[in-house]
Amino acid sequence: MFGNSAAASSKLLPIHPLSCYSMHVCEFQTGRIGFITLIKMNPHTQHEGQMRPQGPFMPPYNQPYQQHAINTYDVNSGPAMNKGYTPALYGNASAPNGPANNFPGSMLNQSTSQVQSSAVPPSQMINNQMSQDFNAMHLSQNQNHLLLTQPTLRHPNSMPPTQMPSMPGQQQQYWQQQPPRLSQSPGGPFQNPPASYPSNINAPPYPPAYNTDPNSVLPPPPNNNTFVSTMQHSDRTLPPPPGPGQVNQPTNNFQSNKMPNPPTEMFQQQRQFRPPAPYVNGTNADVVPPMPLANQYSHQNSSMNTRYPPSQSPAPTQGGVIPPSSVPQYGQPPVNNLQAQNRLSTLSPPAQNRRLDPDNMPSPKDCKHSKGTEKSETLLKFLKNKVVLPSQIQVIEDDRKLRSSTFSTAQRGLVPPLVTTNFTVIDEGICSPRFMRSTIYNVPTTAEILKQTSVPFALSISPFAHIHEGEHPPPLVDPGDEGPVRCHRCRAYMSPFMQFIDAGRRFQCIMCKTTSEVPAHYFTHLDHMGQRVDKLERAELCLGSYEFVVNKDYCKEGKFPNCPAFIFLIDVSYNSIRNGMVKTLCDNMKSILARLPREDENSPSKLRVGFITYSSAIHFYNINSSLAQPQMLVVSDVTDMFMPLLDGFLVLPSESEHVIDSLMEQIPIMFAETRETETVLGPAIQAGLEALKAAECAGKLFVFHTTLPIAEAPGKLKNRDDRKLLGTEKEKTVLSPQIPFYNNIGQECVKSGCAVDLFLFNNAYIDIATMGQVCRLTGGQIFKYTYFQSDIDGERFIEDLRRNVEKPVAFDAVLRVRTSTGIRPTEFIGSFFMSNTTDVELASVTSNTSISIEIKYDDKLTEEEGVYVQCAVLYTSCSGQRRLRVHNLALNSCTQMAELFRNCELDTVLNFFLKEGVRKVTEETPKQIKEYLISRSAQILACYRKNCAQASSAGQLILPECMKLLPLYINCLIKCDALSEDMHLLFIGQEISTDDRSFIMFTALNMDVDSSAAYLYPRLLPLHDIKPEPEYIQIPVAIRCSLERLKENGVYLLENGLSMFLWIGMNANTEWIQNVFDVPSVARIDIDKTRLLPLNNPLSQCVHVVLNQIKSERERNMKLYIVRQGDKLELLFRQLLVEDRTTEGSASYVDFLCHLHKEIRTLLS
Repeated sequence: MFGNSAAASSKLLPIHPLSCYSMHVCEFQTGRIGFITLIKMNPHTQHEGQMRPQGPFMPPYNQPYQQHAINTYDVNSGPAMNKGYTPALYGNASAPNGPANNFPGSMLNQSTSQVQSSAVPPSQMINNQMSQDFNAMHLSQNQNHLLLTQPTLRHPNSMPPTQMPSMPGQQQQYWQQQPPRLSQSPGGPFQNPPASYPSNINAPPYPPAYNTDPNSVLPPPPNNNTFVSTMQHSDRTLPPPPGPGQVNQPTNNFQSNKMPNPPTEMFQQQRQFRPPAPYVNGTNADVVPPMPLANQYSHQNSSMNTRYPPSQSPAPTQGGVIPPSSVPQYGQPPVNNLQAQNRLSTLSPPAQNRRLDPDNMPSPKDCKHSKGTEKSETLLKFLKNKVVLPSQIQVIEDDRKLRSSTFSTAQRGLVPPLVTTNFTVIDEGICSPRFMRSTIYNVPTTAEILKQTSVPFALSISPFAHIHEGEHPPPLVDPGDEGPVRCHRCRAYMSPFMQFIDAGRRFQCIMCKTTSEVPAHYFTHLDHMGQRVDKLERAELCLGSYEFVVNKDYCKEGKFPNCPAFIFLIDVSYNSIRNGMVKTLCDNMKSILARLPREDENSPSKLRVGFITYSSAIHFYNINSSLAQPQMLVVSDVTDMFMPLLDGFLVLPSESEHVIDSLMEQIPIMFAETRETETVLGPAIQAGLEALKAAECAGKLFVFHTTLPIAEAPGKLKNRDDRKLLGTEKEKTVLSPQIPFYNNIGQECVKSGCAVDLFLFNNAYIDIATMGQVCRLTGGQIFKYTYFQSDIDGERFIEDLRRNVEKPVAFDAVLRVRTSTGIRPTEFIGSFFMSNTTDVELASVTSNTSISIEIKYDDKLTEEEGVYVQCAVLYTSCSGQRRLRVHNLALNSCTQMAELFRNCELDTVLNFFLKEGVRKVTEETPKQIKEYLISRSAQILACYRKNCAQASSAGQLILPECMKLLPLYINCLIKCDALSEDMHLLFIGQEISTDDRSFIMFTALNMDVDSSAAYLYPRLLPLHDIKPEPEYIQIPVAIRCSLERLKENGVYLLENGLSMFLWIGMNANTEWIQNVFDVPSVARIDIDKTRLLPLNNPLSQCVHVVLNQIKSERERNMKLYIVRQGDKLELLFRQLLVEDRTTEGSASYVDFLCHLHKEIRTLLS
């Protein structure tokens, strides 16, 4: 027992495994000395344990490859399209056009293999591989959108079909002599891509010029039975299919310099066939598709399909074709609507086939009630082959082919590649899209235009995003004691957009238009272009992202901060010891501390570390390098936590390595016999916070916790688990915090720069909704390992911890977004705390931290000036240096809705919708959130249909090219775990728990655009297609997330950033199974394993390389589930096949598309 001397009070005793000391505390107060009494106590009492494609710009396009085609997908029309009579509906026995309940033979008896087209470019359509079940599908092409048509009204610009013989051989010979206009995917007819476009660093392959000699006409070759689907394109018309009784014979209709025929004779003789010339504004024309055979299109119509350069497009209300004046035209001039109507009288009536009425299509809400009905079966049969629907896989692959190179940021308002595309960013004045993305890159000049479109104007900011290989991090600039140059009015930092005037003595702020004096130390002369002569020598004048070293004016209390620290808080209660978490952590601590973040690879880390263990009491450890053994101090009074130890608690791992190793060896032994089951959590977090306050530094707490904190202490929680409330109007009661304690302590942590990461190892309800608030407010993360077993989950846990420790981190950060005049940031969504309306406070920022910010209007914008955004993050580096990171973004402004829709970034839009939906969970019911998302997506598409595609039929579902996947993603969004009102997702026979739902919500709230894209639409890879070539290993091309895509003899890997599933078909190749699993058959595979053991053969090595590559792309080390076809775990696997009906109340992709079409028609009526 200590006496009254100060020297005695500092004496510490070494740890003994079976003895410790209880500390009865009289708190230190101002004006008097407190005494700490250490009383020798017996060993622990024993207790019983408890168990993109970018759009056009003004000025002209920057890249020629952009897709502006109107891809049309007619899910409602039959072969009787545009015949001038009213078709019968499916299922209508009284319809005069055909017998009831029976499809035409041509729609049922022909195989899908007969209609495969690989010559269609990505801008033309999502996929032209149509099943004959889709013989009623009407495909047509226009400028920049995709549409699904309902043929109750004929398109004013459509052309009627003819009864002339088709000429597939002629087109074949043409393609044998002419180069393709776009490079095709492997296996397509075009194996040699054309040369690259030389004038732009971002330009994709551009087609060579075609021969425009009107006398150069190719003779018709013999017939060939290898070509399929044909459409009419731009300034040419392809031969239509032959009529009944006609044969496929070549005709001599191609005559040089022949004048156009009169309108009444036009379909008696075909027009000259000429390839279109490239558009002069930078866009490329479509690939001419192969011609069809007569027997393949005996019941289909051909349709007029016209493309315009965006800058020369006719008004939506105009009919006919208005070709660019500077583009050579071939063949006959386009005809007007009157001529087309006159020709209808000369055509024989087509076969009367029934059509599908969109009004009779079941909605997603009604799908579960219509199972087995004729209506549902008809829809299923009609839309059986989803290959013709907009495909996420095809969009991703097209973007990769066109933009997997370098991306220059020199041009304002340039839409970046998709997040799934591997590209290298060249910073030329605008920040990398990895740091900041916008939902729109052409901002309307007025709030009214944006409101009508219903498209959100939001930013997704990841200020410390991971830098890819070949890219350079933001350079560090030291401006000296004066600090960075700023606008004296709005306080924006110097950027490449600032304009210097008055011979360089003043500069005009791009944000507020105010002029400010240039400091004397920063002055330099201007050149003849008005640019500073040192522009290329200063990062802040020529780059979009850069960092400043700041002075004391940017530090708290006017003094530089100390080096940050990491504190590990370990739960040593009975459950933690029993499941092996404590031993697993202690055994790997040395390797984890060796990976602490550092400024550069050659210098050691300056981060200090400390250790706390807790159960119902708090244990502090002295690990000073001067000690031979660590020492423990126990605080049993947890109602008013304080820091009893200053010197020796936070140390450099390199200096106290031997003491830390000894501590890690003793902790599992010391608590091996504990029976403590009631634990605390709030006091443990308070202890770590007080330790950082005492050290006057920022830092992060790594908390390893196992059970619901029910001990009598601050932060005690009750068991309120009731999973039956999920999906109901009362679910907000179990998804909201039950007490404000963790919100309050989270705010205290933010003020001190203390972040909190939770690693949870629960076997029962732990109330993540409440304790997770401290992570949300401090910018921390939650990792959950339910039913943790060290031999199964230990490796994944240690890998997650190692990644979290080693990644670069910024401490005690403050983020502010400034915008140019007319707009301002209003709504902020993510994991952070805001004490005012402008500053986002984060105790830590990592490469995975992402914040979504919605932008509102203050005033009208000008189309010439554009829109500018500057994001500034003030933070403390790992070495304790106070820095400022700046990112600059420049967007275009427009007055036309069409320009806005051409320049949307759909992945960012969905990221914002996801976070917005999660934020609404505690405020609205699941039904209201679902209706909001459906309504808003319908409003977006209805606005586009009304204002940008007026010339289309009223029954057509038109999808903008940049948003053609919006229906698919919205359907995935309303079915995802974070928002779904269907809480019957099964996991090994159990429903999803409230903790699982809360965990997903917190995770989604912090997702960047890349993570949310993978979460909403998982990646499904056919592993059986991997070629055993270790020298060149490539991840297989993904397939669509639908059960019908799986083969019983295949092996597939599905991942969504959180989990991985390896699905094995019962008829999988036994040799493949032997090489990968080392068992002779599928039935012998151990599905309880969570990892594959590497085997000494090429195939096993290739599979492991693919798995490791996928894991390295994700933030978390995903758990691998081995799913055998027909096993119980397959139920969980099927929940992630998002294009199918995952639950009884959910909708498939087709069902939802039909429902959304009805919503749009309701809005337009």
